[in-house]
Amino acid sequence: MSDETNIPEADFSFVRYANCWEDADLLITALEPRPGKRFLSIASAGDNSLSLLASGAEVIATDLNPAQLACTELRKEAIRALDQPAFLKFCGIRNSDSRQETYAALRAELSPETRRFWDNQTELISCGFIHDGKFEHYFRLFRKRIIPLIHPRNRIDELLAPKDRNARKLFYENNWNNRRWRWLFQLFFSRAAMGRLGRDPEFFKHVEGKVSARILERTRYALTELDTSSNPYLTYILTGNFGQALPHYLEPSTYEAIRNNIDNLTIRHGAIDAIAETHGPAAFDGFNLSDIFEYLSLEQCTDVYSRLLASARPKARFAYWNMLVPRACPNALTDRVVSLNDMADGLFRKDQAFFYSRFVVEEVK
Repeated sequence: MSDETNIPEADFSFVRYANCWEDADLLITALEPRPGKRFLSIASAGDNSLSLLASGAEVIATDLNPAQLACTELRKEAIRALDQPAFLKFCGIRNSDSRQETYAALRAELSPETRRFWDNQTELISCGFIHDGKFEHYFRLFRKRIIPLIHPRNRIDELLAPKDRNARKLFYENNWNNRRWRWLFQLFFSRAAMGRLGRDPEFFKHVEGKVSARILERTRYALTELDTSSNPYLTYILTGNFGQALPHYLEPSTYEAIRNNIDNLTIRHGAIDAIAETHGPAAFDGFNLSDIFEYLSLEQCTDVYSRLLASARPKARFAYWNMLVPRACPNALTDRVVSLNDMADGLFRKDQAFFYSRFVVEEVK
């Protein structure tokens, strides 16, 4: 999920997402990063921009929200300085009582803007910086206030235990999918509740229809068709941390590859189409666009997409998600782009970030 929109009413003064809530495995397969390629990526919290580095590519991460860029830069410099076990302690996945000391050792490497942000966020550092975005607070409310009204802790543990597909389906129907689950889930993930507690209300401007029913169906899919025991997003939502189900960028081999290529990440503040224009034509081999198009009108989508297209090399790919608003390459530009629907649909069936409704991959002709 992204703050990278052209919506002036949205508030960009705080950390909205302390983690990237999009499956990096889909992104890596779709964009095929490798040495010699350059990608333009929405920063969000930095996770997926870092994942693109692991294959040796160059990545420019951008966001309108300075707080999200502060999250990205802190990750960048922490990865440069710390091995993977130390990073897991510093960020909040493993226990630590020395996060302030670690930050003090890192802060001189941060830009002045990022240093000022984190100097004023000592509690976030002490608690672990991956836990204190608005979206993470929203899931914390769900975990602490809603789930206990539906399921006991041992049932949550059983949901997350390894099971084959048939066993997951039986467990869901017989033990999980009760009337209280359906009712409270749809209440908490309604448009009103999400707008007030989770996402900026401006992000629902172009949404039609009932929000919660669509998210409930995608959740059913994740709890039955996908392996619940290895899903980092599900594990975090239900337990408050990633445990052993680490996001892609923190898996040991990926983490080391990112460290080796960390200088290939550049962080820029601004709208992604404006940043693209500064690099001129034929500058990028691919674009990680999060779910930005569903926050924009169709006219705005055409404007943003056309500017990105002007900076794309032949065969460059666009990868992005739809959550609640259907969006694809604007009709005015389809003569220059081919939709890779078979690839996108196959990847979407494996998408562990289960609240999205579609994954889109398009390639410049």
